[in-house]
Amino acid sequence: MRFLPHTADDVRAMLAAVGAADVGALFADIPAALRASATLNLAPGLPEVEVRGRLQALAVQNTAAQQPCFIGAGAYPHFVPAVVDQIIQRAEFYSAYTPYQPEVSQGTLQAIFEFQSMVALLLGMEVANASMYDGASATAEAVLMALRMHPKRRRIILSRALHPQYREVVRTYIAGASLPGGGAGASPIELIEAPFTAAGGTDPVWVAQAIDDQTAAVVIGYPNFFGVIEDLKGFAALAHAAGAALISVTTEALALGLLKSPGTHGADIAVAEGQSLGIPMSYGGPGVGLFATRNESVRTMPGRLVGEAVDGAGRRGYVLTLATREQHIRREKATSNICTNHGLMALAFTVHVATLGKAGIRKLAIANTAAAHRVAARLTRAGWRVQFTAPFFNEFVATRQGAAAAWENARVAGVLAGVPLGRWYPELAESLLLCVTEMHDDASVERLMGSLGE
Repeated sequence: MRFLPHTADDVRAMLAAVGAADVGALFADIPAALRASATLNLAPGLPEVEVRGRLQALAVQNTAAQQPCFIGAGAYPHFVPAVVDQIIQRAEFYSAYTPYQPEVSQGTLQAIFEFQSMVALLLGMEVANASMYDGASATAEAVLMALRMHPKRRRIILSRALHPQYREVVRTYIAGASLPGGGAGASPIELIEAPFTAAGGTDPVWVAQAIDDQTAAVVIGYPNFFGVIEDLKGFAALAHAAGAALISVTTEALALGLLKSPGTHGADIAVAEGQSLGIPMSYGGPGVGLFATRNESVRTMPGRLVGEAVDGAGRRGYVLTLATREQHIRREKATSNICTNHGLMALAFTVHVATLGKAGIRKLAIANTAAAHRVAARLTRAGWRVQFTAPFFNEFVATRQGAAAAWENARVAGVLAGVPLGRWYPELAESLLLCVTEMHDDASVERLMGSLGE
């Protein structure tokens, strides 16, 4: 039996109201050839036992789950304590809906408030929002925010050492965005990419020459795609001298446990991917976007904001604050149409950070840095070269003639030896981006070294 909400009489009445002869007429603008092929060719349903068997057979083909994996590049393998899953699996969290009514949503709102507080501390900012979908969309939203902050400026400088996929997401957002100062005759938004130096960081001389009174923001990775720790303070000075904003982008949130915060270095907007803390890699998603800024810019910030308040009886409570109706009914006027909160992932991040504490997150960050540098030193002794001379966190670029072939040999041997960079950087076709974390034990490292020719 199928549940059909409309009877035949209902359908006839609706078709008569819109003047259509039949349901097919509603899709007449779609070419007939496409309509003819748009069928669901589904096999009959299977018993649960058989479905489970098929899924298990597919699962064992996912060899990456069993192989030593030294791939970072935006998604990082870290240990997630059992307490994280224990908390987020509570029904009041994983089934909670949007907290429009604070009187029945205090638990959810408090969890988000704690998340915001931790993000603000990590990023060194005064205010953080209630989480974005991921680091890439948070970066694009930061660029749109900078354009709202500087509505007469139409240029964005993106570091070429920023994650390539983040740069693509920014381009996609800009292409379809409704921006202040737009309309007929308005100049388009110009995205220009700043090159990186032999040290692996964004070229400050090039940026100093390129930035002008049309530049709304400079976007820098921290650490950047190569794992290199950029000089945010220097870029903040360049941006501010031209009246532009500095946006820092962190793909590995754990680095913020060791590095000085972007806010300390003068960033105006700081975003990050929080997957490192509390969220398993899960084949690339989901993640959780972190977004923070300064108080004076809060009204141009996208997304939600949870605030702490006091009720008539003097009791502490939590509410959505500074929410504008444009977010819901006048979408072209909204600061962002991400009107939701990636709540479950934000909660996982919050629980993990709370479990680690200030000292724990720093200790873990130091352990990651040391592990990566030990592997880099061994690769150097084995004939590889660390491509960039600037300090790095827990991933780095290793170069050798025949690196692409060595990567393929390692894959055949059951080791995922980082990411070949030729896909995005032709000049680095003989280079691998490798990530080392606390999850890579001695046996995994030995297999990596053996597969790359130690």
